[in-house]
Amino acid sequence: MADPQLTIPESELSESFIRSAGPGGQNVNKVSTAVQLRFDVANSPSLTNYVKARLMKLASHLMTHSGELILEASKFRQQGMNREDARKRLAKLIAEASKPPPPRRRKTKPTRGSVERRLKKKSGRSKVKKMRGRVQDE
Repeated sequence: MADPQLTIPESELSESFIRSAGPGGQNVNKVSTAVQLRFDVANSPSLTNYVKARLMKLASHLMTHSGELILEASKFRQQGMNREDARKRLAKLIAEASKPPPPRRRKTKPTRGSVERRLKKKSGRSKVKKMRGRVQDE
């Protein structure tokens, strides 16, 4: 199910440049270096229904009610680097969503020998604890 050749056209991505938060003085107050990348997952023709559903579940904290994924990148001081960072994070999320889920664990019964060893240890501990009582005078 994972498709390494999956490409998302530029027309499906929407970017807006905003001012970064936090310390940075005049640069932060003047220059819009942070990037807000928007990708409409729900209406994307590039993704299969399986990938859409997994992506919505994986990135649920980044999704709007209408099914739009919003990524903000403000790690770097340059706009271009933040833009690249946001796109890499989107690609990573989509790659993770396109992986098949791990197989379910098959339940197994413990072997007869392991059950017997466990019960033998339990009775041994029980005897040790019973010996820890008060000494009775006769």
